[in-house]
Amino acid sequence: MLQPIPVILAVYDPEWPRIAAMHAKRLQVLGPNLVAVHHIGSTAVPGLIAKPIIDLMPIVTNLASLDAQRQSLEALGYQWHGELGISGRRYCTLADKVGARVVQLHFFRADSPHVERHIAFRDYLRAHSEEANAYAIEKRRAQSLHPANSHAYADEKGKWIRAAETKAQIWASRQNQNHDIT
Repeated sequence: MLQPIPVILAVYDPEWPRIAAMHAKRLQVLGPNLVAVHHIGSTAVPGLIAKPIIDLMPIVTNLASLDAQRQSLEALGYQWHGELGISGRRYCTLADKVGARVVQLHFFRADSPHVERHIAFRDYLRAHSEEANAYAIEKRRAQSLHPANSHAYADEKGKWIRAAETKAQIWASRQNQNHDIT
């Protein structure tokens, strides 16, 4: 398990999408195994406070092939952590020159239920500012309880996130149904 880090919440930075796109482009070294790269997490929601760490969700065709490409990611400066508690995921982190984590990669296969969950949550918060505001309040609450422990912070806000993810997946399902009507 990774060591906990202090919880620093920053106001939304409009540069985050550009930074995410730059890091996504670097992942093209994975070639045809890389299907897409999604910017997820709080830095992908305009106006939302966030830990200033870019979360990317690269989608791959094959995890075994990705495992074989581990050295390509490490050559880009990423530290490989394997599944790290989530079956079917490959997790990598990138730190800056002073050791602060700046990017997290959450690799999944396209058919993983985690892909739909992450995208639904992001899009739901983008479309519902009242939910994004409620999430910001929850983040501040969790930070006030666990300012020096990112793991405890994540656990603290977990119940809120799970409830919001359920609403997000219902909303996303309805959005998809509306697009199927011709």
